[in-house]
Amino acid sequence: MAVEDVQEQPLTAEVARALVGLHKEQFGRGPTRARAHFFGADMLICAFEDVLVPAELKLVERGQDEAVQTARVLFQIATKDEFIATIEALVARKVRAFTSAMDPSANMLFEIFVFESQPDTGETPD
Repeated sequence: MAVEDVQEQPLTAEVARALVGLHKEQFGRGPTRARAHFFGADMLICAFEDVLVPAELKLVERGQDEAVQTARVLFQIATKDEFIATIEALVARKVRAFTSAMDPSANMLFEIFVFESQPDTGETPD
């Protein structure tokens, strides 16, 4: 499965690849497109496309978007530590908060990491 991150910097491309691998390990398949972007000095947002497994796609076809969202929230709770540890190791920063959001009809997932503040150096990680 290819991960598209054509205009990404090395760190954000590495983050996107690592999270795709983690999704594959934890959920049985990974997204086919992933992007990661730093916003300011303390936030990382990752966007994933084509994330739903076949059973979730069938639920969406039947209008059960809310059931898919509920299940994914439970998945996030169950795997939170793995996602945080992966990001902390790659970015070398402590994660203060992590959450996921999904739009089942668009087959997209978003993961947001907020880091503990660091002294302002005027630079962003990438």
